[in-house]
Amino acid sequence: MVKQLIGLLLTLVVLLPAQSKKLTLDMYLDMEDVADPQISPDGKQIVYTRRWVDKVNDRQSSALWMMNADGSRNRRLLDGGSGARWSPDGTRIAYTAEGQPGGSQIYVRWMDAEGSVTQVTRVEKAPSALAWAPDGKSIAFTMLVPKRESWNIRMPARPEGAKWTRDPRIVERVNYRRDRLGFLEDGFRHIFTVPATGGTPRQATSGDFNHGPAAGGGGGDGLSWTPDGKEILFSGLRTEDWEHQWRESEIYAVNVADKSIRQLTKRPGPDSGPVVSPDGKWVAYLASAFNEDTYNVGELWVMSLDGSGQRALFPRLDRTPAQVNWAPDSRGVYFAADDRGTSNVHFLDLQSNLAQITKGTHMLSLTDVNASGQAVGVRSTSSHPGEVVTFNVTNLRTQGAEIKQLTSVNEDILADVKLGQVEEIWYDSVGGMKIQGWVVKPPDFDPAKKYPMMLSIHGGPHGMYGVGFNFGWQEHAANGFVVLYTNPRGSTGYGKVFGNAINNDYPGKDFDDLMKGVDTVIAKGFVDERNMFVYGCSGGGVLTAWTVGHTDRFAAASSNCPVINWMSFVGTTDGSSWYRNFKKLPWEDPSEHLRRSPLMYVGNVKTPTMLMTGELDLRTPISQTEEFYEALKVRKVPTAMIRFNEEFHGTTSKPSNFMRTQLYLRSWFERWKKK
Repeated sequence: MVKQLIGLLLTLVVLLPAQSKKLTLDMYLDMEDVADPQISPDGKQIVYTRRWVDKVNDRQSSALWMMNADGSRNRRLLDGGSGARWSPDGTRIAYTAEGQPGGSQIYVRWMDAEGSVTQVTRVEKAPSALAWAPDGKSIAFTMLVPKRESWNIRMPARPEGAKWTRDPRIVERVNYRRDRLGFLEDGFRHIFTVPATGGTPRQATSGDFNHGPAAGGGGGDGLSWTPDGKEILFSGLRTEDWEHQWRESEIYAVNVADKSIRQLTKRPGPDSGPVVSPDGKWVAYLASAFNEDTYNVGELWVMSLDGSGQRALFPRLDRTPAQVNWAPDSRGVYFAADDRGTSNVHFLDLQSNLAQITKGTHMLSLTDVNASGQAVGVRSTSSHPGEVVTFNVTNLRTQGAEIKQLTSVNEDILADVKLGQVEEIWYDSVGGMKIQGWVVKPPDFDPAKKYPMMLSIHGGPHGMYGVGFNFGWQEHAANGFVVLYTNPRGSTGYGKVFGNAINNDYPGKDFDDLMKGVDTVIAKGFVDERNMFVYGCSGGGVLTAWTVGHTDRFAAASSNCPVINWMSFVGTTDGSSWYRNFKKLPWEDPSEHLRRSPLMYVGNVKTPTMLMTGELDLRTPISQTEEFYEALKVRKVPTAMIRFNEEFHGTTSKPSNFMRTQLYLRSWFERWKKK
């Protein structure tokens, strides 16, 4: 009888459905993500980067994984590597990983059964933008070359055993950068080549010349070899004039043998991301307009390899292409483009005929296309974190290419987790603008109940919230909050007119867009109007500080890594281009800088406002946070300043700091929640 009863109970346990659970913050420590899949030249294998949280050392760790093109035999290849690139013949991969004498180094691994690995470089500065030569004998990369000391000072002899302070860093360039230790550096990023078997890197470019941004994607993420291996195409700057830093990047070609450089473009406005076609006849690149706008949509241009015949392929696309890859037959280019909170892959031929290859409500990247047209990328949706996918770009079905998911790296964590439903909304705002947003609802949502709501504001301000998975919002929703996120005017992915609507008007009507979004969600009947909260970082921190100076409707706020005073900001940030956000420089006419500064409205603030900023932040320096904190204290407005250690711009690069950010936000909001 006992055995029968036990058997019955076991049967019932098997038949009962598995109970779902809510997302918890500790699950973040077990989440993984995937990046940068690359398909082998023969189309049989895919190598990609897999990342996870190193719980002991409080950082993201990575490894290279490999699988068959159909997703089978998914296995770890090696620890610590990232950014793998296949050699042209598919026999090897080049990648970066920690090495001797320290920092990031280039490695080459043979993809045969032996799997021999060679450390190719032993450089002091981190190499990037790896690109194999067509013959597979060498690898091109970019690396920072510090500017040589030009100050002829003669210090007295140091006494034996003296421990003097380290020499100061001398910065003379406008856009200074940090090294891997966080120190400021003054120098130029140049192109190098190194034998694939290892050896001394050979510098190809030199002087006061800076390799420009990698806007293309194919051909080494910014470096593109000509098929004959004689030249490397790149974008770069030859000027130290801050006003030209964002206007005058051009396309160049450097001769690998004699280091001579020829300039291919000389057009008003920046040109970047050159990618040479497989037949060596064409160069595709991105070009932007030359004007005073703060936001311009990049256009796909094409020219002959000698620089002649420069023309825009499709100027009416009104979306900036990314991750440009030539078709194997050189008849056109494939690229990904953001559009209204999503991202899909498109094809544009040399006759300017445009076709959308993929369709769907997702964020889809295009990281590689092989000679047979098999593409790989990463896809994410609001309910699924990013996974490696594959699709054939030559199959132009009207319903879009069939996308096959190859990995499921978080299935073990999320399989029985009930996530919050994400609802898309559109609403009308001032000036006839149509604004898009999304609402994340708690997992056990009941429309008859009233929920506290968080408004999350994105940074940039030229940025775009999308439909990809967001652990932070889902974790807030699991703790009983409705989360609203929108793309107010100024956001990317909606065209040039929409993105440039805040030119010389920031903050401005974008604040109205945010408030109209709040009104739209309130009208649905499930928001507790007494308990609404607002937060954002960077551009979102600006608008949060602006919001509390213009309305008292929120119970509490958190202005993170904000700009509070445009007057002091433009002289302390590492982003010199912020000067062009206003028609005049602050010492010429400070009126607009003052009118747009949240600090000028601190007398209106009644909302309890917390501030969170990284102590090492140079983009929105912590002095900005300190100004607002002191002003709020003088006004006797409840406030708290949380200064994050080991954080530059933002507060979430360290896994522990991401979790602290989540908890501090809710702790502050719960403190001021009205019962």
